[in-house]
Amino acid sequence: MLHPWQWLLLIIAPMYTAIQNYCDQRAKEFDSISKERQALLLKISAYANSRRVLNKAVNLVYICTHNSRRSHFGQIWAQVACDYYKLTNINSFSGGTETTAFNNYAINALKRVGFSIQTTGNNENPHYHVKYDNEQPAIVSYSKIYNDKVNPGKEFAAIMTCGEAEENCPFIPGAEARIATSYEDPKAFDNTPQQDAMYDERCKQVALETLYVFSSIK
Repeated sequence: MLHPWQWLLLIIAPMYTAIQNYCDQRAKEFDSISKERQALLLKISAYANSRRVLNKAVNLVYICTHNSRRSHFGQIWAQVACDYYKLTNINSFSGGTETTAFNNYAINALKRVGFSIQTTGNNENPHYHVKYDNEQPAIVSYSKIYNDKVNPGKEFAAIMTCGEAEENCPFIPGAEARIATSYEDPKAFDNTPQQDAMYDERCKQVALETLYVFSSIK
């Protein structure tokens, strides 16, 4: 049984505590990534390092078809990884080839990790404020086209998180680099007994691989 002061610590502790522990565990698992996959992922850090050596901002836009699941995982974990490794002047964004909404099952997977997520608006594509640290601004997440005005229009790397977007979007104006890191879509398990487990697995994979990428950024 916890003492009153222990309960107080749980209440006032920043959300980042849970995220920090999750990241610490993923950072111990880099060897579980295949060599082939590591080589692909390191193209992202190579792009980032090429910009940083010139003292230029690094903009990463994570793209999937609907901007509803995997691309949000990518954007959010990239921001967390940036802070986890205490890197600066790196910005993450997301978009799709069409607009839908940030998927509730993906949101719930992030909540299970420890993110605090609040919504504003009750339309079909609400904005979600995703927090991982009380001292950092919330990440505003909602479904949008990859060339939405809130995303960079030039000097960015397009990180393609699904094969469908990679095939259907052969040219992305303004992208300096295009790197395909496709992930299996957890949508295939919606409304099945495996649903939550598969969303958790995909969230974990994106976290693991994004942390691996950022661990190689100098």
